[in-house]
Amino acid sequence: MTFSTELRKEADSIYNAIFDHPFVRGLAKGDIPKGAVEHYVKADFEYLNAFMHMYGLAISKSSDRSDMDFYKQQIDFVLNSEIHPHNNLCQYIGINYDDLQSYPLPPSADHYIKHMKHYGHEGSLGEILAAILPCPWTYLEIGERLIEEIGHDEAHPFYEWIAFYAEEGIRETTDDIRKRLDDWAEGASQREKEAMKEAFIKSSQLEWGFWEMAYNEESWELVPRQAVTTYE
Repeated sequence: MTFSTELRKEADSIYNAIFDHPFVRGLAKGDIPKGAVEHYVKADFEYLNAFMHMYGLAISKSSDRSDMDFYKQQIDFVLNSEIHPHNNLCQYIGINYDDLQSYPLPPSADHYIKHMKHYGHEGSLGEILAAILPCPWTYLEIGERLIEEIGHDEAHPFYEWIAFYAEEGIRETTDDIRKRLDDWAEGASQREKEAMKEAFIKSSQLEWGFWEMAYNEESWELVPRQAVTTYE
């Protein structure tokens, strides 16, 4: 069993919780509260900016030009291709994509980005790979599961989003990162393997937290405004 397969097996309960999350189930049903979708797009725009930074940090820790080229290609993919599923969500809520950019991050998304950047700055290349892998892997599995449910129904409100993450290109990216992680793990110490495992499991948990954050429209406001008591 490869190292990445072991990690996926250990995170199975988290992945199942993601598949059963009401936001993800809403993608399948074609019905999600529009406020939740807006919240998701705002946060994911900033998250993907941070994800590109992670690829940049991976380049800085690479010595092989083929590795550098792979991470560069992934930056290009996020920058120029991953806008398509966002545009599908924006069409659903009737808001221009440009109007949902550069917003402050909600707490869970902020924590996820800082978690990744910790490994990006303080960890090895193997830890970077482990920290970023749950993002493409969970989205790939969501896409594959949902396309099985809805079929190739182009009239479905979220067909473009689902089809994008079910496509072969996402599979290739996920498999490529897995292979790089597995290769790195072969020469890693037990201590580093534990660090990579921790990075992977935490990122998987934070993927679930991202859906939860969006669905509940999480904010930094600790007490709802209507519940605030004023004193004279």
